[in-house]
Amino acid sequence: MSSRILDELRMLRYNRAGRWTDAASHPHNERMTLGSRGGSGTAIRTPDQRLRVFVSSTLKELENERSAVRASVEALHLAPVMFELGARPHPPRDLYRSYLAQSDVFVGIYADSYGWVAPGEEISGLEDEYRLAPPGMPKLIYLRESAGRDERLVELVRRIQEDDTASYKGFSSPDELARLVEADLAVLLAERFDASRRGDPAPAPTPATPMPAAYTRIIGREREVAEVVELLASGAHRVVTLLGPGGIGKSRLSLEVAEAARAHFPDGAVFVALENVFEERLLLPTIAYALGIRDSGDLPVEERLARALSTKRMLLVLDNFEQLVDAAAQLVPLYTVAPHTSFLVTSRAVLRVRGERVYDVPPLQTADAGAPNSMTRAARSAAVQLFIERARAVKPDFVLTDESTSAVVSLCRALDGLPLAIELAAARMRLLTPELVLERLHGPRSVLRDAARDVPERQRTLRATIDWSAGLLRPDERAMLCDLGVFSAGFTLEAVESVAAGRPWEPRAVDALEVLIDNSLVAQSEVDGHAVFTMLVTVREYAVDHLRESGDERRMRDAHARYFLELARRVAPSLGGADQRSATRRLDLERGNLRTAVRHLISVGDADAATEIAWRLYIYWWLRGYFYEVRVWMEELLGAASDMSPHARAVARFYFLWSEMWRTDERDGVVRGLLEAAALFDEAGDDFGVTMAEATAGLARITMGDPDVASTAATLERCAGRFREGGQRWGEVLALIALGRLEWALGDPEGAARRFAEAATAAREGGGIFGLSVATHHLARARLLAGETDAAAFGFTEAMRMSMELDHDEGIAYAIEGLSAVASLRGDVETAALLAGAAESTRERLTMFDAPQFVFHLRYLTAAGGEGPEVEEAIARGRTWSAREAASFAVRRVPAVVRTGRESGTESARAAAEAG
Repeated sequence: MSSRILDELRMLRYNRAGRWTDAASHPHNERMTLGSRGGSGTAIRTPDQRLRVFVSSTLKELENERSAVRASVEALHLAPVMFELGARPHPPRDLYRSYLAQSDVFVGIYADSYGWVAPGEEISGLEDEYRLAPPGMPKLIYLRESAGRDERLVELVRRIQEDDTASYKGFSSPDELARLVEADLAVLLAERFDASRRGDPAPAPTPATPMPAAYTRIIGREREVAEVVELLASGAHRVVTLLGPGGIGKSRLSLEVAEAARAHFPDGAVFVALENVFEERLLLPTIAYALGIRDSGDLPVEERLARALSTKRMLLVLDNFEQLVDAAAQLVPLYTVAPHTSFLVTSRAVLRVRGERVYDVPPLQTADAGAPNSMTRAARSAAVQLFIERARAVKPDFVLTDESTSAVVSLCRALDGLPLAIELAAARMRLLTPELVLERLHGPRSVLRDAARDVPERQRTLRATIDWSAGLLRPDERAMLCDLGVFSAGFTLEAVESVAAGRPWEPRAVDALEVLIDNSLVAQSEVDGHAVFTMLVTVREYAVDHLRESGDERRMRDAHARYFLELARRVAPSLGGADQRSATRRLDLERGNLRTAVRHLISVGDADAATEIAWRLYIYWWLRGYFYEVRVWMEELLGAASDMSPHARAVARFYFLWSEMWRTDERDGVVRGLLEAAALFDEAGDDFGVTMAEATAGLARITMGDPDVASTAATLERCAGRFREGGQRWGEVLALIALGRLEWALGDPEGAARRFAEAATAAREGGGIFGLSVATHHLARARLLAGETDAAAFGFTEAMRMSMELDHDEGIAYAIEGLSAVASLRGDVETAALLAGAAESTRERLTMFDAPQFVFHLRYLTAAGGEGPEVEEAIARGRTWSAREAASFAVRRVPAVVRTGRESGTESARAAAEAG
């Protein structure tokens, strides 16, 4: 979209009669500025959490329109928030309130229907979503042509038309709506970066893994939040451990503390989920992944963490640490390399490390000491308030009466004020009364009295409550609850149905799952358009215990592993082709369960299946930087399995040697080992494996120095041909890029450019967007060195666009550096300095490093006269931008059109080359 069109769109506003008007003449004209909470002037939440667009509409009536809007939002590389849970009879209001709080733009689509009004409610979810949108959040409203709207919808539209913070337009078809939404969102993005161009301050980059959305408001924890924030803010404690049994609310408290402590940690808070991490060696890599650090194998993870955290004042929230307490000592060295970083840990066990301050999380109060009499005190207590709120989530007309107050109070006391136990009991209010629930929990056949005596009292209470809640399910629903214990957080309905064969719940899998959701035993959310399900850790432990007692654990874990092996087989072909982006995102969604599947296969000695998953997803591990984790798995297999098949041993050896290639000086040993792996692949009949191992041996010779150039080039040439013949065009792309870099190192830039161009062609013919982005970037560097500024600018811009599509920040950083060099050649020193600062901060966050000759853009900045206080100030300002903010700025400021003469560009290029 041209800047002229954007400027024209910016001056227009749709008036109440449905006609375009000049926005400047509107009496309440306001700029629409994006913000993480809807506030004015706040930066887009990027790079790793894309800007979120909340889409509000009725579901069935506007199904086609919702699909069109989703496509438009994703076309701009933004994240659509499509709240499908509202379709259920009792939509969880707290959940869509949380979705809204985490969103940046509100898009409302209305047609004829006002939507369903739940029992006990006065307005529909449609109107409630509009009302709950923060006042400062930009609101884009679209009205489908209609001959007969519901009367209440007409009234809602009238109020929207009087809302001066909302822009609204009419549309007649899904295609027209898609065009309108894409154009209007582009205007909002443009205005955000107009502000940055005027020098408005931008906040620090958002952490790679921000705090997850809290689906419900916290109740009764004001004192605890204040006390823990004070402990963190004091600086006297490097680790604050929230200690308590399962179900006490440690994780939820940690989210609230991180939010409340924001002012003390200007570089943000990062959430590190450890519930699915059991290998001690993976503690630090998991922290690195959460920070957005991509492990390419060339630096130990400890050094990468040191580079990323050395200057950051940040809070790391390490959730569910109890199974890794023996690895807690690994945190202590981080005190030195990350002097301004604090750790907030949730755990059932004390870490017992230097610098730890333990905070015992108490149960919720069951009496309010400030109320005048005992029953009033109890009714106002946090525990009772939690019960009431959760009961209303399933029964909107639930109220605390004089008759029920005593039962609810007694119930909360019987449950020891444990939040999870209270929520499980409250979930039964759709069918039972408080008196009936209390009778079942505390009557003659009390499950609390019968609970096991060999665990702490509160843990007995919680386990008994889960047992009681499960006991009220139908037999097939109880069986499903136990079977789902084999899944890690974030599983899909397809995965659930894949393990259903022969199980009691197979005929009614969807209905049974909905019952578990309604009873708070399973939680539902949406990720990238997929409905995903999660069990709390405590409920999952309960499920696995019962599955083990029934003798069905192995059967279910085998079924789980079979599904994810089949998923790997199904998705793998797309990883190297045109669907690379969608395949990668799908695997992101499934990564926790892939990890669980591989761990199970290793534990039962199925090396063939474990290594097949690892091998088929090679591109995914590489693109996302998960090689170290795969290496840990493969080393465990090599150490435990003596009778591995040739193929399994070849895969395990390959991953180990890939990692060693970057960490050792023993080049000959690595090359020899890779060639041995190639022989094993050959024995197993895997031609691709043979070629991959031989090509990697060639790469090792280049990477580890002093190669036999002729022999290495011949090997890579031969491997490129084999990849092409075998249909693995992405492998051909990488081999050709390696050949180009070899030519470059030998002082033949023209030969290198030819190789990079061949690689780009192979990628376009089926090698995938990732390979194309890498090839395009290398070719742009070659064009830059040759003084072809326009071609270089176009190449860097295209490489950046593809990297953004893949959420590959490393590629974005390289492209930003290239466009910084182009800006220097065109004499725009300020832009070059801004982009140099952004690239520098992104390199630090990702712990990227290269040989000096590959960090080339600073030479161009120096050659263009990039020195002095103004340049330093611009670099400092650029350092506050995220990779995506800088990318969008660069596209606007460094277009592929020469602004200064070609001759001056060539002269600057020559000066930069000589400086290098």
